[in-house]
Amino acid sequence: MAVEKRLMHYASFDTQSSEESTSAPSTEKQLILARELKAECEKLGFDSVELTDTGIVYAYLNANTDKKMDRIGFIAHMDTASEITGANVKCRVISKYDGNTIQLNEEYSMSKDEFPALANCIGDDLIVTDGTTLLGADDKAGIAIILEAMEQLIQSEKEHGFIAVAFTPDEEVGRGVENFELDKFAVDYAFTIDGDRIDSVDYETFNAAQAVVTFDGTSIHPGDAKDRMVNASLLAMEYASSLPKKQTPSHTQGRQGFYHLVGMEGICEDAKLTYILRNHSKQSFIAQKQKMEAIADKMNEKYGNRVHVSIRDQYENMRQYMHGDMRSVNKAKYALRQCDVTPVSTPIRGGTDGAMLTARGLICPNLGTGSFNHHGRFEFASIQKMEKMVEIVLKIVEYQLTI
Repeated sequence: MAVEKRLMHYASFDTQSSEESTSAPSTEKQLILARELKAECEKLGFDSVELTDTGIVYAYLNANTDKKMDRIGFIAHMDTASEITGANVKCRVISKYDGNTIQLNEEYSMSKDEFPALANCIGDDLIVTDGTTLLGADDKAGIAIILEAMEQLIQSEKEHGFIAVAFTPDEEVGRGVENFELDKFAVDYAFTIDGDRIDSVDYETFNAAQAVVTFDGTSIHPGDAKDRMVNASLLAMEYASSLPKKQTPSHTQGRQGFYHLVGMEGICEDAKLTYILRNHSKQSFIAQKQKMEAIADKMNEKYGNRVHVSIRDQYENMRQYMHGDMRSVNKAKYALRQCDVTPVSTPIRGGTDGAMLTARGLICPNLGTGSFNHHGRFEFASIQKMEKMVEIVLKIVEYQLTI
């Protein structure tokens, strides 16, 4: 199956994860795609395949040679982000994109001026949506690339070492590998295929946390409210306005951290703000968390004990856990060069399952997918860039033999 057909097929599954759920996976619908992927891996000819109760698919190819080589892994996640629905995705292909504005529907369009990634895809065939949903290429493009590469490898009967593949749920809510069993993924290093640019070999991520701030109000009839009512929604507004105005995603770049308000709800009686905190610097990351607590303390002095902050760490900057072991990075960069792609490494303004796995001892840099504008209705994927990533994955496998 062509890589673009795989992506469009996987995009038809609604696999949105949930911040609110405590189950594993966080949504039952992720298991529907997981079962599909398990069956597909079995059909492709993997030596063994397993779907765990927590929604992780593991698949293995045993080495077919006695030559000494590294054991490697490839990982992608099944879930999609929560910013916009991933249900009823309607894909279409823009053939040989000419650089002009793409009209998604009557209301939404995208141009290369507004979305610069399009400028690097002129002449490519693009997969887009009808503008009412995300595409889900984050990270179903990664799944498509891995399985297309593995199918070609199996059919070619070329020599290869041991290869492990894993597809995880709940990456978008920071729980993608909380149930990942390293003893079932016994490799020397792995790669997440979960970025955008195909020239990227990334091994520096944000430190990340989620902060939930809740507010207790006192609801009184407005006619009798003087000196008695405490409006929780107004407390939430005061809290939000106390955070640094210029430390938001729209004001930061590179290694600069931010506070990102991803959800808010409230009435007079109670309110809630949900933030994600991101920073490449561990020291600055700690200071961000302290800032959240300090604002609450100050407001509680003013209003009584009405503001409560709960912070949950999600992942850490993987670079500090690599301890100088650059085998995986160097091999990926070699593979890119062999495929006529000049590699770059930039600090990721995000994170992947690989960040948490690296912290647990499995070094796992991140590679691109050829899809862009993730987490929104303007998401798209380049078929040619996805095909190039299939070539790069196969070249990484080939490089097993040069050790």
